[in-house]
Amino acid sequence: MPEISRFLGISIRMYFNDHNPPHFHVKYNDYRAPITIKELKISEGYLPKRVHMLVIEWAIENRTKLLKNWNSIHDTGTFKKIEPLV
Repeated sequence: MPEISRFLGISIRMYFNDHNPPHFHVKYNDYRAPITIKELKISEGYLPKRVHMLVIEWAIENRTKLLKNWNSIHDTGTFKKIEPLV
């Protein structure tokens, strides 16, 4: 599972051959949650409120890149790192 970005102890990843809808996985300490790219909603799991808000802020800035990575990972198995939240 490629790590797309990492910031403030938060790891953003995508799985190869993962199911639709397009989403990314967030890991922070013992917390894990997939977040849909289009709606930016947690589909299962839980994140602390502050972490969730930081991830959503980052994802809004990078939604196009996230979708490109989703398509690229599934089509060719390649991806590009996305800059962390500054």
